Amino acid sequence: MSNRLLTHLRHVDLAVPDYDKQLDFYSGVWGLTKVSEDSGISFLAAEGSPEQYVVRLRKAGEKRLDLVSYGAASVADVDALAEHLLTGGVQLISRPGKVDTPGGGYGFRFFDIDGRTVEVSADVEVRQHRRIEKKESIPVKLSHVVLNSPDIDKTRAWYETHLGFRHSDTLSSPYVGDVMHFMRISNQHHSMAIAKGPHTSLHHVSFEMRGIDEYMRGSGRVMRAGFQKIWGPGRHLAGDNTFTYFLDPHGNTVEYTTELEELDEDTWHPHVYDFSQPEITDQWGTANPMNELVAKESFNDPDHGCFIAPPV
Repeated sequence: MSNRLLTHLRHVDLAVPDYDKQLDFYSGVWGLTKVSEDSGISFLAAEGSPEQYVVRLRKAGEKRLDLVSYGAASVADVDALAEHLLTGGVQLISRPGKVDTPGGGYGFRFFDIDGRTVEVSADVEVRQHRRIEKKESIPVKLSHVVLNSPDIDKTRAWYETHLGFRHSDTLSSPYVGDVMHFMRISNQHHSMAIAKGPHTSLHHVSFEMRGIDEYMRGSGRVMRAGFQKIWGPGRHLAGDNTFTYFLDPHGNTVEYTTELEELDEDTWHPHVYDFSQPEITDQWGTANPMNELVAKESFNDPDHGCFIAPPV
């Protein structure tokens, strides 16, 4: 798809068995703000973001990724994307229409190549937000989402063809081949990445902090609260962003980051980085070493909620 219709990542929706524990985590130590709650569903915002919410939690018997939501610039763009997907044989869950979540708007849902639910919407009401102050170590906004896929090349091609994503960089090694494709819908290095995993699942959700000091203070707060740190603090080469990864109470990986690279899209050429080199995964050399055990933490549980979509 040559005409890019997506503008940004809106929110990530999670189904969780221990709803109260998850809500306490995200609205407490992680630093999001609960803006609405009703019958086992809660909506959590980032104070610096105009989005109505960046995480939705839903009480359920089984952990799963409910959906990933992206923004479009206009109602016309939503309609154009829906027609493009239908022409390409993509299965729609709903046709474009009113969105019945906080902020309203106009959008629709569909399945991606791995059976995940994706939402695209426009005309969502802007939330009253504010500038995050110096030393205030709470998320400014949702940064990006990374998805596990058994066939990352097929998934990458699907998102390029149907949703207009562009390839920024790839992590690879001489031992296991390509393991992650970084994908963008703006000049931000990646709004999504596709990671090689044994099954379809959520790899991690990343939240942007105000700056290095706020990123470190937030990382320290979560560590002091006793939540499991998987990897970090450090600084990646691909994307040039900082990272500290934690497990939420149900084993989903969440990340604090800052200073994600902005590209000159007219001149940018994707790199293939050898992630077996320690300076690639962590330029600073401050994080615990990346190894097989660390990598497996983000494989997550198989997402049985995903519908296996037909090849397109």
